[in-house]
Amino acid sequence: MSSRLRENRKTAEIRAKLSETQLQVTDFIYPLFIEEGTNIKKEIVSMPDIYRYSLDRINEELEEVVELGIKSVILFGIPLHKDAEGSESWNDEGIIQQAIRQIKRDYPNLQVIADVCFCEYTNHGHCGVLCNNDVDNDLTLVNLRKQVLAQAKAGVDMVAPSGMMDFAVREIRDELDKNGFQHIPVMGYSVKYCSSYYGPFRDAADSAPSFGDRRTYQMDPANRNEAIKEAQADVDEGAAILMVKPALSYLDIIRDLKNNFDLPIAAYNVSGEYAMIKAAGKNGWIDEQKVMMETLLSIKRAGAAIIITYFAKEAARVLNDNKGS
Repeated sequence: MSSRLRENRKTAEIRAKLSETQLQVTDFIYPLFIEEGTNIKKEIVSMPDIYRYSLDRINEELEEVVELGIKSVILFGIPLHKDAEGSESWNDEGIIQQAIRQIKRDYPNLQVIADVCFCEYTNHGHCGVLCNNDVDNDLTLVNLRKQVLAQAKAGVDMVAPSGMMDFAVREIRDELDKNGFQHIPVMGYSVKYCSSYYGPFRDAADSAPSFGDRRTYQMDPANRNEAIKEAQADVDEGAAILMVKPALSYLDIIRDLKNNFDLPIAAYNVSGEYAMIKAAGKNGWIDEQKVMMETLLSIKRAGAAIIITYFAKEAARVLNDNKGS
């Protein structure tokens, strides 16, 4: 006789005991946008409840982050000065270097991760040095070394190169190691697709390209097998964590990486995914909280041990409330 599978769904208690996937607050990394200036708390129109903060006000956000039990943040900087190479990104007094020092001083137990890229810092919005209207891979690697060294000297706990430059992890790992920062891990944006889901982020970070797009260096959304090759390259070059970005439309890729590599898998629940849920919730078309939690659960079920998400605070409140009930 075949079993009645519904028997294991009859009560909330049984369902909870047999749940195969559980979200935890410690799964989340919360992105922070830090703008150079003073007295800034500016809501990002396309990302409700997400703000840009200046350093003198960032602790307003961090107090809540720590209180909710979120253990990690990833930093994105918006400088006052931009140039063709994004040189503010390796200025020892640049906005992210200042932010790292301040956060580690005020919240020493909070893991601080720095995004390593140039699109927020260049006057053209692309992710590196331009030659003939395209990003020159190897010239950009030279500047990546400068950027990660400045972040390491400021006290960062982890670096995360997001530009999809070939050999980026290798160059970063070498620069960290030869300067005595062997303890700083690299979380590669190993599989980053050229996605339309990034739109709101470009509002948040002032990072939209001034011409063209990023198809010559970010991955084609049609490609699956290429993701394994990109991830393998990061493994070979010394990455400690592999990331897939975006998350929701690439759950199959998250699972592919989980099945093929022993390293922890991270996924970035990106701005467009966040904005769509927020907009539909505001219009009453969905139950925003339930869809948020289902979305995050799907990302973890697919194989992500780490989820970078703008929902981190809201999801933490739900999980903490459920734990206390």
